[in-house]
Amino acid sequence: MIDYKKELNKEQLKVVTNGDGPCLVLAGAGSGKTRTITYRVAYLLEQGVSPQNILLVTFTNKAAKEMMDRVQTLTGSETRLPWSGTFHHIGYRILKQYASLLGYKNTFTVLDGQDSLEMLKMCIKQEGIDRKERRFPSAKVMQSIISYARNAETTIEDVLDLKYPNFLAIAETIKRIADDYRKRKLDSNAMDFDDLLVNWYLLLLKSPNVKEKFAEQFKYVLVDEYQDTNKVQASIIDLLASKHQNLLVVGDDAQSIYSFRAADIQNILAFSAQGGSALGGERTYPNAKIFKLETNYRSTPDILDVANCVIANNVEQYKKKLKAELDNFTKPEVHPFADNREEARFIVSRILELRDEGVELNKVAVLFRAAYHSQALEMELVKNNIFYDFRGGIRFFERAHVKDVLAYLRIVNNLDDTIAWSRILNMQVGIGPAAVDKILLGLKSIENLKDIESLGSLLPARAQIGWGHFIAVLQDVLQVERKPAEIIQAVIQSKYTEYLENEYPDYRERLQDLEQLSASAEKAEDLTSFLAEATLQEAYTAQKIDRVCNDDEKIILSTIHQAKGLEWEAVFVINLAAGQFPMDKIRGSSEMEEERRLFYVAATRAKKYLYLTYPLLGGFGSMTQGPSLFIEEIDRDLIDLNTIGGETSFYDPSDGEDDVTYTAWNDDSGTASFLKGLDEL
Repeated sequence: MIDYKKELNKEQLKVVTNGDGPCLVLAGAGSGKTRTITYRVAYLLEQGVSPQNILLVTFTNKAAKEMMDRVQTLTGSETRLPWSGTFHHIGYRILKQYASLLGYKNTFTVLDGQDSLEMLKMCIKQEGIDRKERRFPSAKVMQSIISYARNAETTIEDVLDLKYPNFLAIAETIKRIADDYRKRKLDSNAMDFDDLLVNWYLLLLKSPNVKEKFAEQFKYVLVDEYQDTNKVQASIIDLLASKHQNLLVVGDDAQSIYSFRAADIQNILAFSAQGGSALGGERTYPNAKIFKLETNYRSTPDILDVANCVIANNVEQYKKKLKAELDNFTKPEVHPFADNREEARFIVSRILELRDEGVELNKVAVLFRAAYHSQALEMELVKNNIFYDFRGGIRFFERAHVKDVLAYLRIVNNLDDTIAWSRILNMQVGIGPAAVDKILLGLKSIENLKDIESLGSLLPARAQIGWGHFIAVLQDVLQVERKPAEIIQAVIQSKYTEYLENEYPDYRERLQDLEQLSASAEKAEDLTSFLAEATLQEAYTAQKIDRVCNDDEKIILSTIHQAKGLEWEAVFVINLAAGQFPMDKIRGSSEMEEERRLFYVAATRAKKYLYLTYPLLGGFGSMTQGPSLFIEEIDRDLIDLNTIGGETSFYDPSDGEDDVTYTAWNDDSGTASFLKGLDEL
């Protein structure tokens, strides 16, 4: 028998032994969430509950496997839960039995992301749209729009209004393509990842007998990471728990950061009568028990005090306060710098000091709000031979759009650069390999870029639209001086932006990358030296950073979204400047509260050392900026505040300058689906 009182703290023990009925477990960062769920399952099995009657839903198969391995270790048996896994995995199993009730055969195929894109390309072509002839949203953008609408249970028009307002004029066309896509999947007896959720939900709604069967079977339903569920997932869980009402959901509203993937924080806030004071409306389970896991085993009290102080400013939340089991160590440090290069130099210097003090490099992480924030640091790390793993994207100079813009700089610098020419021309509608070869051959007959327009006569009619787009961009480029930053700005403000909007769901982030590239080019001596530095950076990264080396030789660079659930001895949160984090153009209080939750997640990744840094000179150009609102919200006695020139760079709220309005766009990286491939089923 398991000695629960000995192996669990009081907070965890209450959940494990008193978790019947609707229960909300608010599991703070580092509070032993997985341990609590594992012991709860073991407890149910000890009480004689059959494994068949327990449904355990997680967000990754890895999490489900880890929990079941722990249960087996605890119980000393080979008992497994047949109904444990991800939403998609369980939905797939149920649909395999009952797909015929929805018009599918039970032998249906699951489309992976690439299969889905290929089918959407067929739908776009069927609509009479030839993307080689004119600009139109790519299949990847269409996939993102359709997926978000389905997971958020909203309309195509609403998604366009929220995330892609430039496509509102073609909303009807997009809706026809989405409908054609739906029909093609049914005709092909195929489902994509989103169908595994949506069709599962429809099955439960349309087939009362099926719903009753599983609602009767699942006497206990446990859901991990409940704050990350979308509307469809929450509705499925409610239906499955409708018979016995033994629903235990575990999550932390303070770590709900995935709204861009259609995760809905209202699922957890509206679960019980105690949810967010600013919320109105009905509660899903008004009499639900509330358990709070507030004992943190990861971070020092110094770090938790900062995290608690900032998150307390959110209105829509369950009030809780993390308490540390560890002893005090050192206060988190706040460092302002003149610019992001100085910030990067400090971080590299401090990382080397930490290594000398015995902190292994793989126990150090640098976190940032957006991927483009890492550019200056990446260059400084390479210069100092410090290896790194990049999480949440691709290293800066390896990104396709960065290479695109650098290609324009390269042809300005060197008319004979055929690789750059090929990259630029292949982006244009109607211009294929044969047309590119004609232009490359024609280049030998001209002496400078101003004569390039005449080569259009070499191209067939279908290539003329794309050629015209290229010439329009080139004319913008030729009107500025040969300064790298000015050329980059000319490309950003040209038709190239339309290309990004049509090709990529995360085009806003890509534009931010390019703005950062422009900012870094401001101090370049000349075009040739800037291109040489960029090329050497990319080559050095490929040859040295990616070489085979031990993991303990690499630090981690990561977006905060990718860092959730992880921990390190030392964490640097960079670019904590006004307008950068929280990001510009916040549209309302709900988005600001999610930005604050993002800061909370970043801070609570740190175990012993936490460094908060920001440049005074930043944005994209020479704009002076102050510290992030979130730094302003920290009580001064909780931090070690460093200054420039002996004076604080903080704003004084009493001076009347604290009424700044933030209005930032959503993080649109990725599509709404949590799956990356079939192996996640």
